[in-house]
Amino acid sequence: MNPQDLHDDAIVIDGLIIAKWNRELLEDMRRGGLTAANCTVSVWEGFQATVDNIVASNQLMAECSDLVRPVRTTADITRAKEEGKTGIIYGFQNAHAFEDQIGYVEIFKQLGVGIVQLCYNTQNLVGTGCYERDGGLSGFGREIVAEMNRVGIMCDLSHVGAKTSEEVILESRKPVCYSHCLPSGLKEHPRNKSDEELKFIADHGGFVGVTMFAPFLKKGIDSTIEDYCEAIEYVMNIVGEDAIGIGTDFTQGHDQDFFEWLTHDKGYARRLTRFGKIVNPEGIRTIGEFPNLTEALLRRGFSEPLVRKIMGENWVRVLKDVWGA
Repeated sequence: MNPQDLHDDAIVIDGLIIAKWNRELLEDMRRGGLTAANCTVSVWEGFQATVDNIVASNQLMAECSDLVRPVRTTADITRAKEEGKTGIIYGFQNAHAFEDQIGYVEIFKQLGVGIVQLCYNTQNLVGTGCYERDGGLSGFGREIVAEMNRVGIMCDLSHVGAKTSEEVILESRKPVCYSHCLPSGLKEHPRNKSDEELKFIADHGGFVGVTMFAPFLKKGIDSTIEDYCEAIEYVMNIVGEDAIGIGTDFTQGHDQDFFEWLTHDKGYARRLTRFGKIVNPEGIRTIGEFPNLTEALLRRGFSEPLVRKIMGENWVRVLKDVWGA
């Protein structure tokens, strides 16, 4: 099977997209052959603003039902593939939208949320992010993790501090993930994960989606798709071929104001970091270029079955474990 045919035939899942939602983006998802994606609907927003985001996203999906369908179960991912559409999984990058109400977890599950990152860079009621002193998982956080396990929402730890992450991994009865991360073995950065952290999550049944966000890659904005494949291979050699997938962190279509909002605590307070220029790796600048990743992995010597696992089959398996369907 040639690379394009393999890509067209495979289940292709992106574990994290935080792009600007409009029809143009959804059309690019179809160009890229995406079967499903974890799409961010909450970062700094509280309960009400997050519900408003979901309302707007539902409306966009209804208007673009020729391109996308909602995903509540892994069977919906299969249906998306059969229909030639992209399945949309709603995800949070911060548990802030749960506020101080454990009952909100189930409400958001019912609204279609399937993955929630517990902290976004800083501390919240659940635990601590990766940009400040880590006090670990709170007592309330343990209750939130238990409720996420019960209703079937996956715990994501990508922007979460090392201590909080370790305690969530040990606390959770269901597999947890770093949906979008890179190894500090290739570049030291607060957002990147050490070899020990990667091994720990895998040893406890967890999952790692590898990102290509340029500031965290070894060569920064000079990175290419080959550098991204190097990072994927590096992580795979630690976690194994069954615990790895893709989580690009595509920010396609957003302007500088959006990045200013992301990089300030709570969206407005102290500055946490400066990303500088954002340029995706050459060869996969846009979601529409996703087929190039399948080709690049094959070129690197990965077998067809392994490429299928990395591109999406592994995500399906772990999501089924968490969601129960």
